Amino acid sequence: MNIAVVGTGYVGLVTGTCFAETGNNVICVDINEEKVNKMRSGIVPIYEPHLDVLFHRNIKAGRLSFTTKLADAVKDAKIIFLALPTPPGEDGSADLSYVLGVAKDLGNIITDYKVIVDKSTVPVGTAEKVKQAVLSSGSKTEFDIVSNPEFLREGYAVDDFMKPDRVVIGTSSDKAKKIMEELYKPFVRQGNPIFFMDEKSAELTKYAANAFLATKITFMNEIANLCELLGADVDMVRIGIGSDDRIGKRFLFPGIGYGGSCFPKDVQALYKSANDAKYDFKILTSVMDVNEKQKTTLVPKIKHYFKNDLKNKHIAIWGLAFKPDTDDIREAPALYIIDELISAGATVTAFDPEAMENVKKLYGARINFADNQYDALKDADCLVICTEWAVFRTPEFEKVSAALKNKTIFDGRNLYSTQQMRELGYYYASVGRELITH
Repeated sequence: MNIAVVGTGYVGLVTGTCFAETGNNVICVDINEEKVNKMRSGIVPIYEPHLDVLFHRNIKAGRLSFTTKLADAVKDAKIIFLALPTPPGEDGSADLSYVLGVAKDLGNIITDYKVIVDKSTVPVGTAEKVKQAVLSSGSKTEFDIVSNPEFLREGYAVDDFMKPDRVVIGTSSDKAKKIMEELYKPFVRQGNPIFFMDEKSAELTKYAANAFLATKITFMNEIANLCELLGADVDMVRIGIGSDDRIGKRFLFPGIGYGGSCFPKDVQALYKSANDAKYDFKILTSVMDVNEKQKTTLVPKIKHYFKNDLKNKHIAIWGLAFKPDTDDIREAPALYIIDELISAGATVTAFDPEAMENVKKLYGARINFADNQYDALKDADCLVICTEWAVFRTPEFEKVSAALKNKTIFDGRNLYSTQQMRELGYYYASVGRELITH
């Protein structure tokens, strides 16, 4: 099929590249001319494992191309995916101006039947708004609107797209249903389901999934905080409840809260949708409040260790991305911690395998950046771990000890066993577990 993907952010680029990989001809559209030129020359603008291989292969094969001109991209396309930003407004609602703006443009452009697909995460009722935006141009051309939410985990997005657990498609059109079923058939050959439903249910499914996972993470963080007060070990509790298949093992790892482009925004947007419907979604209020506090839960522990005086203290940070295997720093807990440390008078040197360039744009010279994880520790009074990159899980502790002024680690991701830290002679504070004091 001929496919147009409007927007080359995280979702759009993965979507376009993966559809090209299964033999479709895909044109990706972006208004950023510099970005389009970079992609045309083979530069992948985001870090996502394995995406570069598919990206280069399909450009070379002529199945993946890029343009700034919407009309050129959609002219021969049977399906048009809208993968545009829906940033939160001041009230938490999703900003649909990009989506509806492009929908209005499409009304002036399309001359034959198209399936227009909302791939962006959008509030319930957006499919109808997109339909009205297309019609507002006065176009008489036949089209259908489909809701097809993405369920991509950053760091695993290519695998998630190529081998989805499920595909959710919201449409009331039999014609669009057949086209979408044909498009996704190569991705579900192992028998994973395609769920067809109405547009509103598909839109809500995405928000409900992310809000539930955010709630699960937050509940475990609350349990971790309680463990510290009661003297229990959250790792033992996690294993104990995770073995119950009604609960499951995933998303039970406590830490310094969730971040990224999806969970914070989607929880906020679902809460706003509920509010608009005059429904008081109490659980989501708690999830947002707890997560906001959890992001800086290490800071009081750091201040306590230094007797509430961080002036002239130099602190090493491992990990800046909101999670491993991405360069995404949106709502990353590390940034909240860095802000608190700077405000208290500390200096910071940070290292992250992929996210440092993005953080440099935010902080400039206000913090220092190291070429590797051990250089970040030089003359530091302590180490703070914010992201669970694999490379941080088994460091050379001899190098860590030699570089740090004090053998002191504040671990926001519980990477090391408390027993190991005790044997190595570290002061080690983690989340929901015993404090090791040498």
